[in-house]
Amino acid sequence: MLSVDVAQQTKRSWIEIDEARLAANYRLVREAAGAETDVLAVIKANAYGHGLEQCSVALGRAGTSWLGVADAADGIKVRSALDAAGIARDTTSVLVMCGVFADEVSGIREHNLTPVIWTAGHAELLRGSGARVHVEIDTGMSRQGVRPGAPLDALLRSIAAAGCELDGVMTHFHSAEIVASEQTREQRTRFEAAVEQMRNSGLKPRCIHAGSSSTIDIGEDFDWLEKLAQRANARAMVRSGIALYGYVLPACGAASRIRAELKPVMTWKTRVLDIREIAAGESIGYNATFTARQSMRIALLPVGYADGLRRELSSTNDRSGGWVMLRGADGTLQRAPIIGRISMNLTTIDVTAIDGVHVGDEAILLGDGVTADDHARLAETIAYEILCGVRA
Repeated sequence: MLSVDVAQQTKRSWIEIDEARLAANYRLVREAAGAETDVLAVIKANAYGHGLEQCSVALGRAGTSWLGVADAADGIKVRSALDAAGIARDTTSVLVMCGVFADEVSGIREHNLTPVIWTAGHAELLRGSGARVHVEIDTGMSRQGVRPGAPLDALLRSIAAAGCELDGVMTHFHSAEIVASEQTREQRTRFEAAVEQMRNSGLKPRCIHAGSSSTIDIGEDFDWLEKLAQRANARAMVRSGIALYGYVLPACGAASRIRAELKPVMTWKTRVLDIREIAAGESIGYNATFTARQSMRIALLPVGYADGLRRELSSTNDRSGGWVMLRGADGTLQRAPIIGRISMNLTTIDVTAIDGVHVGDEAILLGDGVTADDHARLAETIAYEILCGVRA
């Protein structure tokens, strides 16, 4: 199912989400994970810019048993969307991945959300709620999570005292895309110790999860994770985010298992606002960074860096920039280079070589022929930031 923004006719740029591709990417990830490992579908950051409610329902229908969001507010939106779609609460759990505040507890309880916690304060907030919780272990990310040893013992006592149920334990690898990473080996060792410490405490998690889309793409940690879960009489789980939307970080030191088969889910479009002829010697855009060396035909697009089209995609006479895709008179999609500096709400493109371009024609900013990886390479960032930055 291809979904088009309902306000497309009045918006100057819009995104289209291919739900069939999203479901296919999920099935590819699910198959790569193997029968012994569950997959948590990460939909935080508005499903990486793709639309929180829509993607949660599409993934629920595709069969995911876990969805991951950043906070309780998004968890409530997801649960409400799943309820409205008739997806039962006992088939799809929602993990709130970035802790809990006091004013979120009632929503967690009412909407059957599962928070990730790592402090005694988190557990105390949840006292009497009967919440299922996942504990995050800090094995080297130094971001969120409890350290093994005495801090973990204290947290486990707090969980028991608060009457919460320990449903899962997790950690996050900071270099999962690097094969045979010494840092990942160290993190695995620390995580193993934490899981053993939990077993000795008498609190037994139902699932144990670690890893990301890169873990699935490389396939390096599955045996380790499955054996660790088996020792704890728990179910193994891996978390996938970016791969669901058609991208994954390049594997360092190994061949990718799924990268070539993933399909981008988002198409970001705009429309041609104006077309004009430029004579040789005329400059285009702020600071005259591009000057026409011959007569040109340029088109104006009503989108710019305020909409998420990165300024680094600008071009000069000495440096090529990004491009968009336009359909020419022969019906084929063709590249139209970005010319000059991208402005706040306007971008100029070169259509000299493309016959049949008219005002009102659709231009593809992201999609067939131009990907978030293309934008990321030029902007010296990652596809995650490009996708999350789209503000159509």
